[in-house]
Amino acid sequence: MDEVFRALADASRRSLLDRLNAQNGQNLRELCDGLDMARQSVSKHLAVLESANLVTSVRHGRQKLHYLNAEPINAIADRWIGQYDRARVRALADLKTALESEPMDRPTFVYTTYIDTTPERLWQALTDPEFTRAYWGLVFDTDWTAGSAMTWEQHGTKIADPEQVVLESDPPHRLSYTWHTFTPEWAEAVGVSEHDRARMAAEPRSKVSFEIEQQGPAVKLTVIHDGFDPGSTVHEAISGGWPEILSGLKTLLETGRSLPEAEPAS
Repeated sequence: MDEVFRALADASRRSLLDRLNAQNGQNLRELCDGLDMARQSVSKHLAVLESANLVTSVRHGRQKLHYLNAEPINAIADRWIGQYDRARVRALADLKTALESEPMDRPTFVYTTYIDTTPERLWQALTDPEFTRAYWGLVFDTDWTAGSAMTWEQHGTKIADPEQVVLESDPPHRLSYTWHTFTPEWAEAVGVSEHDRARMAAEPRSKVSFEIEQQGPAVKLTVIHDGFDPGSTVHEAISGGWPEILSGLKTLLETGRSLPEAEPAS
């Protein structure tokens, strides 16, 4: 946590976080525009923020886009918020909210966490029903090869659709698949109103990707969930659900214990 506090202590780095909060997914040139700061200085500050896991960079063609990452603030809140008066940590809560908020022009959810495990074990946790049931409350029926169909099962309800498919499968490095179909049976099982379900069902189908990298003794997991229209109801739902799911995944792999069942990412 020391890296996080050191990164946040610098006004220039806080300014960069503010700019990403106003418009997420910017490249270096966009971040430099209007700043009274040399390009090299901006690069150095971004490197510090990435090292502290407050910013995640994602390659998009030839561009390197930068996104806010809420994981370290979640970790601070989870570890210490109960030990202090909440009024004294309101600033942390405000920052956590800001980091998890996405702008409407580029609604892409990006989240990076570091887990004390191996790439192979993490891949298993993302695909094996015994793992996914423990931290997510659902299982997938698929052979995990690119192009294969996926059946989702959650709360005793099966969700099948021809467009629910594995998009990319490169164990144990990268996995990508389309998001599930918002059926009436699913909505009833998880307590989503028909009004909200209909709004979700009317949106384009999104996709989620998992990038797995060995980083020293830990494994870096980056989750990228995209394909949303501006103002997406699904984007709003998954932005709140993914941090809880990934916290449960990390806890399960590092301690062998499951967190209390989190709300599913819709």
